[in-house]
Formats: sequence, structure tokens, C-alpha cells
Amino acid sequence: MAGTGAHPLARAEHFIWLTARVLEQRRFAHRFLDGARDPVETALAAYRNEDGGYAHALEPDLRGPVSQPLHTAHALSVLDSIGRCDGLRVERICRYLSDVSTKEGALPALLPSQRGYPAAPFVPVIEDPPAELLATGPIVGLLHRNEVWHAWLFRATDFCWSAVDALEQSHPYEIEAAIAFLDGVPDRARAERAADRLGRLVRGQRLAVLDPSRRAEYPVAPGYAPDEHHFPHDYARTPESLARRWFTDEELERSLAHLAAEQREDGGWPVNWRQWAPGTALEGRPLVTLRALETLRAYGRLPA
Repeated sequence: MAGTGAHPLARAEHFIWLTARVLEQRRFAHRFLDGARDPVETALAAYRNEDGGYAHALEPDLRGPVSQPLHTAHALSVLDSIGRCDGLRVERICRYLSDVSTKEGALPALLPSQRGYPAAPFVPVIEDPPAELLATGPIVGLLHRNEVWHAWLFRATDFCWSAVDALEQSHPYEIEAAIAFLDGVPDRARAERAADRLGRLVRGQRLAVLDPSRRAEYPVAPGYAPDEHHFPHDYARTPESLARRWFTDEELERSLAHLAAEQREDGGWPVNWRQWAPGTALEGRPLVTLRALETLRAYGRLPA
């Protein structure tokens, strides 16, 4: 462990031990300290419900004991990070996804069962929620990337294709969901064509801050927090992502330099979305920190 002025990873480690939940501590240890995978899966199991979904503020902006697709997407990303998106654990999750899907065979962002439990004001509870690319795309892409085959995927994949093809006006989180789908879906030629179109949309609608020193000149999507900008690295989290083609080397370099500079004195990275409760902000920062470290490492920007 180390404090201010130490190596960025040492500072981040100090921050994780100081503030993170057990799950994020175990994830950090696995990814950056050669820790085992089993403790990560054990920590994740505490959030799982009998219906096969996940809850209990796994996604910090949704509180309470009821399973939700956004929690379950988070759980799948954890399993993916430890190479365990397979077997009965994923079969159980896919059964849950089938049970809570809309008539289109896809996922709403929030089920009405959340009513009565705390949730972020920017995730409204409605009685008959529609299927959304925001909730469905990342899950479908991740399952395809892990070569999971389940009946639920057929209609959900068709829904995602239709949603991506229909995108004309969008916002950063929806684009991130779209690229997560396109990065994993098996039809690579179609995915490349769709990604090229989305890249033009992102640039045309100025959904990525291409020069962080001039971020005030870029619009923030309606409903977002005042400083909730998105940068090239938010879309192209790895060099292999189709979104990497959207940006020049210079634009990505500026983006990564900005990301590295965002590390705070306490070793963590800041949350830039709307902070509506003390606990959610506290739990969110370790998640953002892990994501920043993963992105910097993917691009070779995290010194050994």
C-alpha cells in the first residue's frame, strides 16, 4: 500500500482497501495482484437471488432485494472478468432473463418490482416498461463473446439488431450499450458496418469530447449531470473494440491522458454521474476506479 505521490496502481490499491466493498476488493486483487478467481465468485454470490437474478445494490443506483436486469448485467460482467461465463451459473441467469423479458424477448431497464425501494431518480419506475437496448445490448454482446448458446439469445439478438439499426438520435450510454453488443455479436461484417455508422453519428452529434481541454464546448445529454461528458475511451474501452476506429490516434491519446490525470489524491477516480445518495457515491467510486485501471492497462498506459 502507498499514499499520495506513489505509483498510480499503488495509490489505487490504497483507495480500494480503504473504501471498496468486498466484491471490488476481490476483483482488484484478482486483476492486479494475481489473486484467485474463487473469492470473486464467492463475493458475487451474496448478491444472487433464488430467481437467478441479482439484487442488493450490486448496481449501486438500485437499492433493495428485488432482482433487476441491470444488476444481472453487472453480475455477468464480473463473471466475464474472471472467465466464468459458462455452465450452470450462466444457464441460471439466462432462465431469469427469459422470465423477465418483454414480449419482444428483450429486457427493460427497470422492472416495476423496484417500486417501494430506493432507486436513482434518473431510473424511473414505470408499470409496463419497454425493452431497451441500454439493458439488453451489453448482456447479449457479452454472452455471444463467451460463446454462450441459449434460446433466450435468439430473439434478444434480433431485438438488438433492430434497435441499433434504428438509432438516429442517441445519447452516450445508449451508444455504449450498442457498441458492447456489436463487439460481441457473431456477424462481424454486419457489426463493422453498423459500428461505422454509429461512429459517424457519435461524431456528428458530438457525443464524445475529442479535446478534454475544451469539454465545456461539448453538449451534455438531457437528464445527465452537468459534467457527465463522455470521452473516446468510454466507447473504445480496449484497442480491439470497433469503437477504436471512430477516433484518431491523437484524439485517443488525449482521452487516455485525461483519464490518467483524473486520478484523485486519495487514489480513486471520480464519479461524474448524478450523486443522489451518500452510499451510492461511495460505492460507485471503486467501480469507476477499476474500470479506469482496466482501460489504462488495455492501452499499455498503466506502468508495470
